Amino acid sequence: MTMTEIKRSADLPLTVRPVVGLNDRYPAGYVDDFHSHDRAQMAYACSGVMSVVTDDSTFVLPPNRAIWIPAGVSHMVSCRGEVELNVLYIDPTLPDQPKACCVFDMPLLARALIQEILTFAHEYDETGREGRIVRLLIEEIGRVPPVPLSAPMPRDRRLRRVCDQIVAEPGDQRDLDELAKLAGMGRRTFTRTFRDETGMAFAMWRQQIRLMAAISMLGEGQSITNIAYEVGYESPSSFTAMFHRVLGVAPSHYGRVNSSSG
Repeated sequence: MTMTEIKRSADLPLTVRPVVGLNDRYPAGYVDDFHSHDRAQMAYACSGVMSVVTDDSTFVLPPNRAIWIPAGVSHMVSCRGEVELNVLYIDPTLPDQPKACCVFDMPLLARALIQEILTFAHEYDETGREGRIVRLLIEEIGRVPPVPLSAPMPRDRRLRRVCDQIVAEPGDQRDLDELAKLAGMGRRTFTRTFRDETGMAFAMWRQQIRLMAAISMLGEGQSITNIAYEVGYESPSSFTAMFHRVLGVAPSHYGRVNSSSG
């Protein structure tokens, strides 16, 4: 049996080999509530855009990127549109693994290795060619730098209430005084506690959330004008300037650059 013949992660024989996986599809609007795995999980997005929230951070996963989720990390998955993924579950005792959740580029070599691994029988030969390919993939993952497609989430319940609302509605235009009131805090306490919890100023954090939402909408093919207003910018030009400043490329070019990366 090849890995691709199994369509549900719950049916994977997770104990037979250090790496097992499958190709998966999630429908538009899909939400998988908080859960964790005994193994590390690496999900490579073939198409569509997925959001992942952990206790500490929120991430966006556009096409041709991958997310690494260490074993035991509780996370929630949501999809605005239909998403196709190649997912590997990896023995956490293997060396050279990332220590924390991260999103990273997938070079062409790593993409090809994943495709090859998904053709293996579940009881592949660990000492032969298959085992060498698996070890090479893990080594390659350890060499790839993360990309700025995440934002920290505070643990303070008052701040988390505010942040959850902004993640759900990135275009929320309430100012700092209104959001501090929502948290039941004074403005000064809000800003100081937020920086202590996340390591970021609130304005920078909100910009990052808006950027991640914009990338998700770009993945759906929405227009730049619509995206700009949806994520809270006063004009497409101000949105484009922010996008270029952070990612080094205009939003109109992001999909093309992203699909050819590696």
